[in-house]
Amino acid sequence: MDLNVRGVFNLIRESVGLLTVRATLADPSRVIITSSVAGIGIGTMGENGTYGYSASKAAVLHLGKNLAVELGPRHITVNSICPGFFPSKMSNGLLEKAGGVEAIARTNPMQRLGVPEDIAGVIVYLASRAGSHVNGAAIPIDGGALLASGALMSPGQARL
Repeated sequence: MDLNVRGVFNLIRESVGLLTVRATLADPSRVIITSSVAGIGIGTMGENGTYGYSASKAAVLHLGKNLAVELGPRHITVNSICPGFFPSKMSNGLLEKAGGVEAIARTNPMQRLGVPEDIAGVIVYLASRAGSHVNGAAIPIDGGALLASGALMSPGQARL
């Protein structure tokens, strides 16, 4: 919670003055928060569950939505990116426990895990003029894995 929520909040709070000075109606300043799909859906990982991590990422998503409304009138957009599984030092152990990169990739609708360019493209969009009217969004970058897992389905909702 200190790193994933309090740290994000404190950084934004300390940056608002500079962001406000630079912001205009036509070209707002941007805040882009890194969260995770773990903060959007409910996953079941059994003994590999990352419940504290998921809770902190959900909290930072909610913080971002609140700040989008609070800072919007100052011409500052606040959006969140939500990466799924990307091979990294942080995720490699969990990927192995879950069956390995290839096994997890096969469960993804895109049949692969993410690569750094997948995240970079979303960041470029949000930071560009094209993304200047996007505010309060949480953008999953997971190839549709969260949708395919059913983690966003309502209780009792049937799968086809």
